Amino acid sequence: MGETHLAHHGAGASGSGTALTLLVLLTAAVGYLLAARLARRRNPAQGWSPWRAASFLGGLALLAVALLPPLAPAAHGDFRGHMAQHMLIGMYAPTALALAAPVTLLLRTLPPARARRMTAVLHSPLMRLPTHPAVALALSTGTLGLLYFTPLYNTAAAHPAGHWLMHAHFLVSGYLFASVIAGPDPLPARPGARARLVYLGVAIAVHALVAQAVYGGIFVDVHAPVDHVRQAAELMYYGGDIAELLLAAALVATWRPERRTAAALPPPARPKPVAAGAH
Repeated sequence: MGETHLAHHGAGASGSGTALTLLVLLTAAVGYLLAARLARRRNPAQGWSPWRAASFLGGLALLAVALLPPLAPAAHGDFRGHMAQHMLIGMYAPTALALAAPVTLLLRTLPPARARRMTAVLHSPLMRLPTHPAVALALSTGTLGLLYFTPLYNTAAAHPAGHWLMHAHFLVSGYLFASVIAGPDPLPARPGARARLVYLGVAIAVHALVAQAVYGGIFVDVHAPVDHVRQAAELMYYGGDIAELLLAAALVATWRPERRTAAALPPPARPKPVAAGAH
């Protein structure tokens, strides 16, 4: 009878978590669409791209697949389900959300005074650290070794709060990296496209090395059947490659090479005047 009570309690907790997750996703979707409508009303000539709205809704749909049944319950006891969540929450959904330019949309809908204050915060020295490509890379990809090569994953997976903390880390760090690499939102001191491609290449290499190490059981500290670990590593390897190639395509598609104009060139040197009577 105690086991039955615990099962009902777990089912109730899972049901409430599902309802809350669905509510949050629906609220985000409605809020974005209302903000886009307001932006179009304020500036009909400029409007707001429907592709960006579609990208935002697509990102929320990917989050729904990852955080709602049937995948979410399976991920609590299956390392393969966890890795599928990791791919969706940490790589695919962040790219779609970043391409939707939510910060730019927010700046267009805020009153001018608040928009100026927010712009000042976005370009402040405080924002330069987390938006630097090296820091974003370390947070999104560099922490994979810490998660899978130490007891951290097993500790987090043993508690529901640990799962949500992992999800939050995957989403925030993935969104930050996608925004730095290919996002249209304003960021302080964003490097050029070539430098961002280099950082993306490093992310691809590190992600592949971690996946190969997980597949081979090298330094891995994950309590799961060996065949499950290997299948999860394959999903991480191939799914990560596809996600990062999509991010590279987004970067190339939005890349606008700088053009040197005549006004940007330095003025020609003027000849020095010759003194009178000089030969």
